Amino acid sequence: MREDEQRRSELAALPKLELHLHHEGAAPPAFIRQLAHEKRIDLHRIFDERGNYVYDDFVHFLSVYEAATEVLKSPEDFARLTTAVLEQSASHGVIYSETFLSPDFCGGSDVGAWREYLHAMQEAADKAERDWGITLRGVITCIRHFGPEKAKRAALCAAETAGDWIVGFGIAGDENMGKPKDFAWSFDMAREAGLKLTAHAGEWGGPQSVREALDDLRVARIGHGVRAIEDLELVDRLAEEGIVLEVCPGSNVQLGVYPDLRRHPIEMLRERGVKVTVSTDDPPFFHTTMSKEYEDLHRAFGWDEEIFGSIAAIALDAAFCDATTKENLRKKLETAA
Repeated sequence: MREDEQRRSELAALPKLELHLHHEGAAPPAFIRQLAHEKRIDLHRIFDERGNYVYDDFVHFLSVYEAATEVLKSPEDFARLTTAVLEQSASHGVIYSETFLSPDFCGGSDVGAWREYLHAMQEAADKAERDWGITLRGVITCIRHFGPEKAKRAALCAAETAGDWIVGFGIAGDENMGKPKDFAWSFDMAREAGLKLTAHAGEWGGPQSVREALDDLRVARIGHGVRAIEDLELVDRLAEEGIVLEVCPGSNVQLGVYPDLRRHPIEMLRERGVKVTVSTDDPPFFHTTMSKEYEDLHRAFGWDEEIFGSIAAIALDAAFCDATTKENLRKKLETAA
C-alpha cells in the first residue's frame, strides 16, 4: 500500500465525534432524488448534471437546502433519512454525532406532530447504534431567518421533549437576519428545560456575532466561530472561558469564508488555547466527510493521531449527552488509542 493510501486508511479508522451536523443537510443527494421520484416532486433545479446539489452562494445554498426538505414530509421519511445519514457517518469512523433537528421541518413545529417525528428518528437511531455502533443525539435548532416568533415554537418543542435523546438547543440559518438577543426568550425556555446551548455565529457575522451569542444567549458552544480570529481579545476570552467551537473547515472553504484550508484559522485558534472540534456541517453539499476533513487537516497543518485524539477528547467533553453515554464513548476512544 502506498504511503498516502496507508495514511488515508489510518485517518479514516480513527474514532471520531461530530458535534455540528445538520440532519437534513446531511441527506445524500441520491436519497433526496429517490424520495422526490417516489413522491413525484420535481427537484431537478437543485442538482447538477452529476446529481450533486448545486448552488451559487450561501443564501442560494439555504434555498436549495430548504427545497430538498420538500420531499421530507412524514415521520417515516425522517426515519429513512436518519438511517441514511448514520450509515454514511459510521462508514467514516464516527462513533458519536449530535445532529441539528428543526421542528419547522417536522410537522410545522406542532408539539404533537414533532413527537411523532422524534419517535421515528429515535427508533432508526437505536437500530443504527446496534448495527453500526454509532450513537446519535439531537440538538433542536430554531431557524434564524424564520424569525423570533417561530423560534419560540421550536423552543417549546425542545422543552417538551428534552431528555436523554434531545440534549441541546441552538440556532442556525442566515446570520445576517436579526440579532441573537431577539431569540433570548427561546434560549431561556430551553435552558430552563435543562437543555445545553449552542449558536451559529462567527461564520458570516464576524467576531461581534460571537460576542453577542455569548453575552445574550449564554451558550457553551459556538457553531463555526472562526471569525473570532479577527479579534484576539475575543480569542483570549474563548480560551479563558473554555468555549468550544464547532469548526467546519470544509464548509468554510466551500462557501468562501476562506479561500483555502491553509488560510483557515483553525490551527491559529488551537495554538492560542481555544477548544476546537471538527465537523462536516452539511457534508454532501460541501463534498466532504469526516475522513476527508481529517485528511485535509493532516495535509494543511500536519495534524497527526495525537492531535486528532485531543480533538476527539475535546468533543467528548463538550458533548451534550449524559455521563453514562460519555463514559461508553470514552472507553471506545481508549480502546482505539
